[in-house]
Amino acid sequence: MGKGNRAVVTTFGLCGCLLLIAVANLPAAEPLSVTSPDGKLTLTFELKQNPQPYLPGVRAYYRVSYQGEPVLEDSPLGLDFKGQPALDHDFEIVGTHQDSHDSTWTNEFGADRTVRDHYNELTVSLRERQSPGRRLDLIFRVYDAGIALRYSLPQQDALAKFTLSSEDTGFYFPGNPSAFALDLGSYTTSYESEFQPITLDQIKPTSIIGIPLLIHPQSGLWAAILEADVDDYAGMYLGGVRGIPGALMSKLSPLPGHSDEAVKGTTPKLTPWDVVMVNSTPGGLIESDDIILNLNPPSAIPDTSWIKPGKSAWNWWSGSYASGVDFKPGMNTATMEHYIDFASKAHLPYMLIDAGWSPEKDITRTVPAIDMPAILAYAKQRNVRILLWMHWSAVDKQMDQAFPLFEKWGVAGVKIDFMDRNDQEMVNFYHRTVKAAARYHLVVDFHGAYPPDGLRRTYPNLLTREGVMGMEYNKWSRRETPEHLTTIPFTRMLAGPMDYTPGCFNNATREQFEPRNIRPMCQGTRANQLAMYVVYLSPLEMLSDYPEDYIGQPGFEFLEKVPTVWDETRVLNGEPSQYITIARRHGNQWFLGSMTNWTPRDLNVPLSFLGPGEWNAQVFADGPDADQDAKSLSIQTRRVTAKDALPLHLASGGGAAVNFSPAK
Repeated sequence: MGKGNRAVVTTFGLCGCLLLIAVANLPAAEPLSVTSPDGKLTLTFELKQNPQPYLPGVRAYYRVSYQGEPVLEDSPLGLDFKGQPALDHDFEIVGTHQDSHDSTWTNEFGADRTVRDHYNELTVSLRERQSPGRRLDLIFRVYDAGIALRYSLPQQDALAKFTLSSEDTGFYFPGNPSAFALDLGSYTTSYESEFQPITLDQIKPTSIIGIPLLIHPQSGLWAAILEADVDDYAGMYLGGVRGIPGALMSKLSPLPGHSDEAVKGTTPKLTPWDVVMVNSTPGGLIESDDIILNLNPPSAIPDTSWIKPGKSAWNWWSGSYASGVDFKPGMNTATMEHYIDFASKAHLPYMLIDAGWSPEKDITRTVPAIDMPAILAYAKQRNVRILLWMHWSAVDKQMDQAFPLFEKWGVAGVKIDFMDRNDQEMVNFYHRTVKAAARYHLVVDFHGAYPPDGLRRTYPNLLTREGVMGMEYNKWSRRETPEHLTTIPFTRMLAGPMDYTPGCFNNATREQFEPRNIRPMCQGTRANQLAMYVVYLSPLEMLSDYPEDYIGQPGFEFLEKVPTVWDETRVLNGEPSQYITIARRHGNQWFLGSMTNWTPRDLNVPLSFLGPGEWNAQVFADGPDADQDAKSLSIQTRRVTAKDALPLHLASGGGAAVNFSPAK
């Protein structure tokens, strides 16, 4: 049996307090609190009346502090229904329930193999004082890494069936913090844009801000707003609050054609988790992103042994280009076999055949130029597995016919594209897809997608997804700057794996770069691209360039070695949009990636993460002339120990990639 996502409960009910207290008609002024296991983070719930600009009346609020320092001030809670009054005020507390949990589970498809799920929980049961006395439970979890909250609507006649217009969850930060915000402007979006540095007062009530949202409160802490376990529900966005500069309010993606309808359901009903991660450093947020996985159900796939992470060749990035070949490059059998040959020689487990292999609306057939049985047989002989691209609308219509057919053909997985929504209907499509794919032993890569919410824990065949402005934008724009490249690890990647599709070897300086579709360039150095394979997490990772751009080229040996899943992750330094260095362990080897923006910098990286003894460090760094020739790469090997610090010079748009192996 496979071991992916295997849970081992080491302690449950850690403080022995499973407590249900009947506390009807508790005074509104009496706060209830729950604290993180390490005692640093405290969430307090209270029914109270606040002055303007808060709404009038006694309402439900929560606030959060870190070591006594306010992270969130009184932030409102409530649900707004179509055709019914809002469920957000005039409550009485009818019960509380406190719990603690501590367990570990094994994640074979992520940044850390052993994941600890350790939290304290408070559930507050509320009831309207006036008829019809609707009931609402608020569930709060506090981890060392952050807080999570969700609404639970018990089964009840007054809400037997409902239509939710909005989820009115506030995130009220003190003062006017700075942030890195993804201003999308629409609910129909692929999340492909820059995270812009702003202050929260620039977010207006009409704004549609995507998550994750990275926030730097004036206390010096770092926080991020995300969501987890989105199932049969609408995705969350954020907007501002009039008159309160640091305040944000959740927004739900409306159902298509119904701006006042976000979620249709029946009780009992659980909402997704709204999450606020908190840490003293931005890198600490990256190290603690397992909170999103922990808020999702365990694996629904009993045997995960068939799920294989790894790297893939890919025919789309370079356009219809080839050199020194005896066939016309394009969407045809000969070109696909050429990429399969490369995947085999480079020991890549996958080859991804992108758009054009089938009629767009019929994924059960191939176009005449593609001989799929021949391609699959050719790949099987060379120990390469085939992934197929498809438009989501075809999958939606043909899933029940196509997925069993793909398993019969011997296809390993699917890349599904252009969803560009996260309303309730589309969220349900994602769940239906990964369930069906698991049934037929297909791995999944979502493109044109919303960011991860931890679904990969429940369905680990979901290896990666896009939901990021990826390398493809170099083909038609100048937006893929090193500033963007050093921002997304601290923002988008907090949600989970990120299919940025790296691997460009046609590297260019800022002055040399020009967007183009055939043999495209990328901004930054060769070493910067190598570093992405360590810095960016994606269990399925592309080698995006044309095969002949890799073979025999400096740095390719690093791409052959670097894994895509990890046993341990350490963020060694970094500032959003400036630079970052991450070390990740796989087995008995460590890999390090370091990236900078357009500013050259010298780093002295402590190697204390290494184990005892001596290590051989193979260092792929910017060459001495990388500022003029972005392909310039210096490759050196040196002997190091955990007591040493590794000096790295990063050129403009540069980087470094290092492989540490135990010295023999």
